[in-house]
Amino acid sequence: MKNIGILFGGRSVEHEVSVITAMQIIENIDKTKFNPIPIYINKAGEWLISDSFLKFESFKNSKFDNPRKIILSPNYKDANLYLHPNNIKLFTKKDLDSIDVFFPALHGTNGEDGTIQGLLELIGIPYVGAGVLSSAVGMDKIIMKDIFKANGIPVVDYTYYYRNTWMLDKKVILEDIESKIKYPLFVKPANLGSSIGISKVKNKEELESALNLAFSYDRKAIIEKAVENPREINCAVMGYENEVEASLCEEPLGWKEILSFDDKYVKQNSKTSKDSNKNKNIPANISDELRIKIENYAKDAFRAIDCRGNARIDFLVSEEKVYVNEINTLPGSIAFYLWEGRGYSFKELISKMIDIAIKAQKDKENNIYTYDSNLFNRTQFGTKIKK
Repeated sequence: MKNIGILFGGRSVEHEVSVITAMQIIENIDKTKFNPIPIYINKAGEWLISDSFLKFESFKNSKFDNPRKIILSPNYKDANLYLHPNNIKLFTKKDLDSIDVFFPALHGTNGEDGTIQGLLELIGIPYVGAGVLSSAVGMDKIIMKDIFKANGIPVVDYTYYYRNTWMLDKKVILEDIESKIKYPLFVKPANLGSSIGISKVKNKEELESALNLAFSYDRKAIIEKAVENPREINCAVMGYENEVEASLCEEPLGWKEILSFDDKYVKQNSKTSKDSNKNKNIPANISDELRIKIENYAKDAFRAIDCRGNARIDFLVSEEKVYVNEINTLPGSIAFYLWEGRGYSFKELISKMIDIAIKAQKDKENNIYTYDSNLFNRTQFGTKIKK
């Protein structure tokens, strides 16, 4: 049985969403194959472990049983958990070994943006989901769109600015935006998810307020041309390198100009909802031609950023025009609801994602990481290398 270290929480505005995703993974993971070990990162950035983290009730009531602070070592192949600050191994051979696979269930900043992936790369232990590069690119809406555009994947017109530039001369920035893109516009923090900090604006006055809001969350803001009366269609892609498959498409319902945080998480998980798919159509009610186009663009977007694991790609559709809005390299609830119609249960989806992580790590271990150059013997301090 493999020990799966599930990382969740984190220093992010999407902290609570991450907790819910982790609880769903813990509840649905195949416990005949995997032993879930919850590793909770609180809002202060402390790494904690406790058996109470296995239960969602603990988080609802904010009651945790003997949480212990831990650290991970960046040493290669050291996947032990150490008690902080004594650096004593948390587990021994008598109860369980070290972590076999890490499963990041972290959304947003400091988790979905390549930071945690970088630490796990140093350790050299398989981890689920996108790597450092694809996580970082998938998190930054500006670089993401630059890459999509370079690969012929359709995106709306956009521009971006830095917070420091905005603070120096707001008037110049406002005029520059109006000269590039016509209203209505969307203003978004470049590195954030769950619709936090997003505004739709129709004039200069609204634009200034929206930029102030976006810059309160991030040092970069992206300004996009709004698609009028769009349908949002989402499609997940799973796999590694060229072996990828697309999920069913979904269409969220009941939203107007922005699919808000509450639309995504509160309404869909309401206790009063008798039907879990009440707020979405799965599969989306679209033509086969449009579905195939979306599935192909989804796969193209996934491959363009060298993604792996399971990601959800969100589209805006106006009549027959299709625009890729963004890719979510770690979608909420790991987008299990999009895969059920493709024959994957939640349990099977988790197992598939773990299998992909192990395969990707084996590929990395085929790389050569040393090069015998005899450089020290060919170099003198303060001089050029000898010929």
